[in-house]
Amino acid sequence: PNSKNKFSKRYIIFGKKNMLQKADTEVGTEGIWKDQNKEYDIKVDPKQEYRASEIKLLSCSRPHSRAFHCSWIAWVVGFSVWFAIVPLLSEIQKTIPSITKRDLWTSNIMSVSGTILVRFCLGPACDKYGARILFTFLLCLSAIPSALTGIIQSANDLIVLRLFIGIAGGGFVLCQFWSSCMFTKEVVGTANAYVAGWGNVGGGLTQLLIGSILFPFFKTLFDNDGIRTTAQVSELAWRTVSIVPATIAVITGIIIYFVSDDTPQGNYTELKKQKT
Repeated sequence: PNSKNKFSKRYIIFGKKNMLQKADTEVGTEGIWKDQNKEYDIKVDPKQEYRASEIKLLSCSRPHSRAFHCSWIAWVVGFSVWFAIVPLLSEIQKTIPSITKRDLWTSNIMSVSGTILVRFCLGPACDKYGARILFTFLLCLSAIPSALTGIIQSANDLIVLRLFIGIAGGGFVLCQFWSSCMFTKEVVGTANAYVAGWGNVGGGLTQLLIGSILFPFFKTLFDNDGIRTTAQVSELAWRTVSIVPATIAVITGIIIYFVSDDTPQGNYTELKKQKT
């Protein structure tokens, strides 16, 4: 290449099963790609910033497929945190009779309101920081009010807590943005449908996990000495069971931060340092 204007060399390797596209880039004054020898185990389009032009559901290779799976898994977990308290509402009402049906409806409204507000904020934040870091932040942050479900003592506590738990619902924006960064316009609609649709499974999964499995298990756990009454056992169970999805959310957030990428060309922080 010309010494004054260093152009990147790109060539394509055709294998028996997969087409590996390889970018061997000389970094100029502005910098281009963090690796001099980067292979993608998927078809990519250099004209669309190396986004993938196909979806490999059974692949978990970086960066495209890994980000694809991390996005829907993180959304499943976020959805689970968001709805973890729902199957417990009847038990909460039994323990705190002052909570009326109107209070429950108000808490539902506040939960959705929290989601709407945070989604407005996450859109611009994605453009600046990327979805990976924000997903880690969102899952860890929303885990806090979820884990604090056990401190509820009144209707106001329930309403305020659900407002902050609603933060988890902002994961929808992140999974859609992340998927759009990884796939070309020819397949991005399908990719977005997959990650959003599978993520919504988190709602039903929560009903099953919390309401039918973990809550009965925690009741059995607290009833092993036979000293507590049924009401006391149920109260202890609903006050502690939400710690499980909260813990899963924190672990998931930390994992996706270290094992995935913001874009096909690297993470936002690295690209900004290279002024890409």
